[in-house]
Amino acid sequence: MDMTPNPPAELAEPPSAPAATAQPVHVPALPEAQLPEPKGCLYAISQPPLMFFLTFIAVLLAITGVHDLFLN
Repeated sequence: MDMTPNPPAELAEPPSAPAATAQPVHVPALPEAQLPEPKGCLYAISQPPLMFFLTFIAVLLAITGVHDLFLN
């Protein structure tokens, strides 16, 4: 079995270089007051659906732990 890598694909025509006459577009920066505040991990964890899900999982783990410790 031949394990050599495939040769690089040949392009029909070489890629063209970007035009040297293109002018960069100036985009004004937003003032600090308009920048959105980044939301981190604590914001994501504090969402109610996630909290309900995590509470449900914690209750299931607690019930199985109590069952293993006291009812076996």
